[in-house]
Amino acid sequence: GVILWMVEEAAKHEFVEIIRRSITMITIWIQIVLWIWFLGCTTTYRAGKYLLVEGMGIKSAEFIMLCLYSIGLVAYHFFQPAGKWILFAVLVLWFTVQFFCHWYYTLFGASEKKIKGYNECFRDSVRIFPMSEKRLVPDFYHIILHILILTNIVFCLL
Repeated sequence: GVILWMVEEAAKHEFVEIIRRSITMITIWIQIVLWIWFLGCTTTYRAGKYLLVEGMGIKSAEFIMLCLYSIGLVAYHFFQPAGKWILFAVLVLWFTVQFFCHWYYTLFGASEKKIKGYNECFRDSVRIFPMSEKRLVPDFYHIILHILILTNIVFCLL
């Protein structure tokens, strides 16, 4: 009875520890992938003749966001438990900005001037869905960026 119970409890604890370590490793990997992916907004990522994203340089809002994300990552990994909430706040701010720069206009429409400007800005970017003159359609880079930000938000809370 008691010995069997102790063995079962030890096995449960070991299983929980394996799951915890796995989640930690997945979290680190998705944080690295997001950081590298977003670095493209500061530099430029090309694959042959295809433009994934045109970098805006270090004197840009994108670079400031990359710095904030980097600070959030340092806080997350070295200043727990507060660091978790610092990173969470950075990610939510970042996703909110991205939502109102991209998906808001996709979902609720945009002026002809806004769509024309957006399409001009991202005219050479790789696309999953074609540009539209009636609705703002995010390019491949931004779709992946937004998925990575949301995934990081979820894993930040685990």
